[in-house]
Amino acid sequence: MGTRIFLTTLIAATPFAATAQEDVTVGFAIALSGFVAPYDDGPYKAAKLAIEEINAKGGLLGRKIVEVSADTASDPAQGATAATDVLSKNAELVMVTCDFDFGAPAALVAQSQDKIAFSSCAADAKFGVQGIGPNAYTMATATNHQGAILAEFAWKTLGKRNVYILNDLQVEYNKSLCSNFEKRWRELAGGEGVAGYDEYNAGNDTVIAAQVSRMKDAEAKSDVIMFCGAINGGSYIRQIRAAGIDLPMITGESMDGTYWLEAVPDLSTFYNLTYGSIHGDDPEPRVNEFVEAFTKAYGEAPVTGHALTGYSVIEAWALAVERAGTFETEAVRAQLDSFSEEDLLVGKTSFTSDLHISNARPMTIIEIEGGKASATGVFDAEKTPEITF
Repeated sequence: MGTRIFLTTLIAATPFAATAQEDVTVGFAIALSGFVAPYDDGPYKAAKLAIEEINAKGGLLGRKIVEVSADTASDPAQGATAATDVLSKNAELVMVTCDFDFGAPAALVAQSQDKIAFSSCAADAKFGVQGIGPNAYTMATATNHQGAILAEFAWKTLGKRNVYILNDLQVEYNKSLCSNFEKRWRELAGGEGVAGYDEYNAGNDTVIAAQVSRMKDAEAKSDVIMFCGAINGGSYIRQIRAAGIDLPMITGESMDGTYWLEAVPDLSTFYNLTYGSIHGDDPEPRVNEFVEAFTKAYGEAPVTGHALTGYSVIEAWALAVERAGTFETEAVRAQLDSFSEEDLLVGKTSFTSDLHISNARPMTIIEIEGGKASATGVFDAEKTPEITF
């Protein structure tokens, strides 16, 4: 495939003038190493692809975009240091880690210096005005909507009626996803439709034998498991399956990708939400074209579908800058806050001055059967729990 320009909505081709203005810098304060790195790797590489495409068309407002990065090493305490580093190199935009807990410290530094901060895919709605400040945005779909999609998928598509919920309390994403799933599920199934609930904390609990035992006791009255896990999630799924619990499992976008599947050989009846299939079979052709371009550029497909969010961070910021006609934060923020179903690679994206996350966006569901992953289709929710802070 030849070079494809995905950023079709922006930037008229304008060759750099011999006396062009200085470059404009985008900073990445993300996990380049450590256990969070799989969530940031794809978004970072995809964002660089978007930058290359903009530069190939003449840059942004006639200025070439350059990138600088700093590693948080998957440590929230290093987030502020990493953000300070890239901001000291004149970054106008800072992209931070794909999680509220791990990305917020860097975003708070950008907010304090009056710069736009974008998480690639922090899905807890607190990543925004309420939890960080007016300059903080995320390209994620809110957990309110994610939870509703999963509840309706299990109820309507899989035909399940009794769920067992297992919640990892380590990060806000898991807690918010499970909470919103349960709200929508109880609307569909009623109180009797929750066969059991349990929790653990991946920061402390490497073995969940007690939780698995209680799940085993409730297996007879359950027909699906809602697993709100992320970091090291494969090890917990292995423990569940090793106990002989073969119920279908559904989970959020935190378990996308196949990098963790070695922990659970031949996993089946497992479904996860994602922004787009990395397996070349997404129902949206534009996503498959992106995966092909990414694979050509880096020699391998994205680790997870989160790559789409990183690409769209650059799409969104560049579109807002173009419309504002300036890189000045207040003007760019005003344009971002006016986004209404903007057709980005990650999907329709809307922001308001009070809500800096999309809460109405269809998502792809991946099925894993016999250890092989494939897209089952794109799904949406008819009803989404209200966002509260």
